[in-house]
Amino acid sequence: MQKVYSKIESIVGNVITVRARGVRNSELAIVTSQGEQSYANVIKLDDDLVSLQVFSGAQGISTGDQVRFLGVPMRVSYSENLLGRVFDGTGRPRDNGPSLTDNMIDIGGPAVNPAKRIIPRNMIRTGIPMIDVFNTLVESQKLPIFSVSGEPYNPLLARIAMQAEVDLIILGGMGLKYDDYLFFKDTLENSGAMSRTIMFIHTASDPTVECMLVPDMALAVAERFAQDGKKVLVLLTDMTNFADSMKEMAITMDQVPSNRGYPGDLYSALASRYEKAVDFEGAGSVTILAVTTMPGDDVTHPVPDNTGYITEGQYYLKGGRIEPFGSLSRLKQQVNKDTRDDHRALMDGMIKLYASYKESLEKKSMGFNMTDWDEKLLKYGRLFESKLMDLSVNIPLEGALDLGWEILSDCFEPNETGLKSDLILSRWPKKLNN
Repeated sequence: MQKVYSKIESIVGNVITVRARGVRNSELAIVTSQGEQSYANVIKLDDDLVSLQVFSGAQGISTGDQVRFLGVPMRVSYSENLLGRVFDGTGRPRDNGPSLTDNMIDIGGPAVNPAKRIIPRNMIRTGIPMIDVFNTLVESQKLPIFSVSGEPYNPLLARIAMQAEVDLIILGGMGLKYDDYLFFKDTLENSGAMSRTIMFIHTASDPTVECMLVPDMALAVAERFAQDGKKVLVLLTDMTNFADSMKEMAITMDQVPSNRGYPGDLYSALASRYEKAVDFEGAGSVTILAVTTMPGDDVTHPVPDNTGYITEGQYYLKGGRIEPFGSLSRLKQQVNKDTRDDHRALMDGMIKLYASYKESLEKKSMGFNMTDWDEKLLKYGRLFESKLMDLSVNIPLEGALDLGWEILSDCFEPNETGLKSDLILSRWPKKLNN
């Protein structure tokens, strides 16, 4: 039976407090004020004092307004009808389409039992060489994209959404500028990828609490599609906005702050979302790529710092490119042994030569004389950056590996690459062998 209360004890910011019994944490309620209704969810229990965050804000609410507890947590509809649709952080349509109320599922549930998980073993192709060749994305992996403001992380996510070889894309946007939201929507519609995409979007002008609901909405739906056999890629941007929303709510609730004002449960809040990445035996999978912006390019900031302990590597986006140094996919060894016989060796060899190029570049900037070897490295570095590192490059894995051999043959003799003789005999471009 739904409980109704008509006395609000206090109103602080967007948080209201009522006295109630038999209410659970995260339970959903409806606040009725001046004939208008707004959802709220329980965020704190202190004996019979229940604190609720009002989704649409507490402006206009008075202490005599009505609060009705629904007895259920926040839910989202799950069906094939979600495909191609755009929703806000509460699951309401943002695209002027019909509301979906069938087959409602709870959000924010526990992660899958580790005993039910299987070892990741399949590659997700993206057509981006710096991912496919050098830091391969693996099914059921959880990876952040560490970036600073101004880097093209949203265009990168849009490209991955268009090109990733998966069954379904779920995009969760948190604190997006309206222009960024329209960019995602228009890009995916124009590319034809919208038909396999579901979007949950919170813009910067939307209520703070909806920002915190977006990952849970996206991951709850992703998990159910994966259980039905779909290979799902969840793209989240930006987890720092999610953490800032947590901080704002914690301040409102007078919680004792931890590092830089973030709540003490920041790590567990991030982990509970990232751990939703899973590969089900005999079914589908959930893979998570999440942008984490670093204020001041500070990797020791609490959000990227905590994220690094949870995820299986990271991509560093810097200067408009995915940096080979610092970027890491810890699970790439599970799959790049099975792609092509030269994948691992070429990957290692090209990164070693690129590291030598960086040293030669530093020598040149300091005014040292350049040797013939330095000149070769400088040529190699320029080709490597323009033909493989540039994010506009769109090429399948096998084409990227062949291009890598062409770049090596344009700059070096075979014995200068450090690669094994049998690989050079089989893979070195024939036109330059004479």
